[in-house]
Amino acid sequence: MGHGAHGDDEWVSLFEHGGGGPHADGGRGRAVRVRAVVNARADRRAVPPADRTAAAFHAALDGFSPTPLRELGDLAAELGLSRVALKDESARLGLPAFKVLGASWAIERALRPGVHTLVAASAGNHGRAVAHEAARRGLAARIHLPARSSPARRAAIAAEGAELVVADGPYELAVARAAADGARAGHLEIADVGDSDPARWVIDGYATLFGELPDTLDLLLVPAGVGSLAAAAARHGAATATRVVAVEPASAACVGASLAAGRPVAVDTPGTSMAGLDCAQVSPAAWPSLRAGVHGAIAVSDAETRAAMRELSARGFGIGDCGAAALAALRALSIDAACAQLRDAVELDASSRVGLIATEGPTDPEAYAAVLAAPV
Repeated sequence: MGHGAHGDDEWVSLFEHGGGGPHADGGRGRAVRVRAVVNARADRRAVPPADRTAAAFHAALDGFSPTPLRELGDLAAELGLSRVALKDESARLGLPAFKVLGASWAIERALRPGVHTLVAASAGNHGRAVAHEAARRGLAARIHLPARSSPARRAAIAAEGAELVVADGPYELAVARAAADGARAGHLEIADVGDSDPARWVIDGYATLFGELPDTLDLLLVPAGVGSLAAAAARHGAATATRVVAVEPASAACVGASLAAGRPVAVDTPGTSMAGLDCAQVSPAAWPSLRAGVHGAIAVSDAETRAAMRELSARGFGIGDCGAAALAALRALSIDAACAQLRDAVELDASSRVGLIATEGPTDPEAYAAVLAAPV
């Protein structure tokens, strides 16, 4: 576990030291200043295999095409790396994020006669994807959102024809309420967190994204909320000998906390501009792949992510907060002394070929414009 002082208190992570018995505070990690975690338990032989069945289904959907891999040659030269490439998920099947890959496949697998309404909990992108797919299939959708979901993301989901239910609390409360709602007759919950079949099929759906990558990358930096995308990355990494590092907000670093503890632990989530990563605990469906297949985790601050958004915009790429986090993490991994142990663990050096998974475009256009316009 790498430690080090930092001038921005925004990334005081909630990783837990060690990890033994239960916490007196209900299992939540205590605040510790940690930038990076090395997963000493990583063992690709123990990673569940990737199920790539969804790729053919996705390829048959109207408007499907692989998303581009953007070469960032000048960045690679600046950081002393062989290659940096950005997987640009800002336009995927008519939506500005990768989430539709998981939602569409989970719906395809889970849908049964008599279902008229799809239900989901979301901070934004997953709910929009479920609503989009429900409309495509002629179904209703009801999306449960946390209290701090942004007006722009709520409006985008509503524009897909969904009914919105805003919880008076955090994402985890929205998850609980969606589960109860989805258990009603004629309703079907399409969860991307938990231990349900749909939560597992969501991970399988994300395999399509990683199947589009070349096998020549050595390292992937992957934004992680509850860990479903990172789990898919871990399965891809195990099959291709690619190392995987999870990227999280410093204020919602549940994957790093869990890797450090060797078991799932919850963290406090005081809030972050990386709305899709604002999660207190990992998904049980994702955890076995994370535990065995993710080599470590890096915490980044909102300020670092905003800087990465501006940098990517200057390069001509419109990438939102969660997607830009991968670039912020690469800069930290490359130069921050607090990342030295993780840097060594993933063997980052002049020969490294690095992939950044830019998970979303500007899903809150007004907030994105404000970031670009802010004085630096």
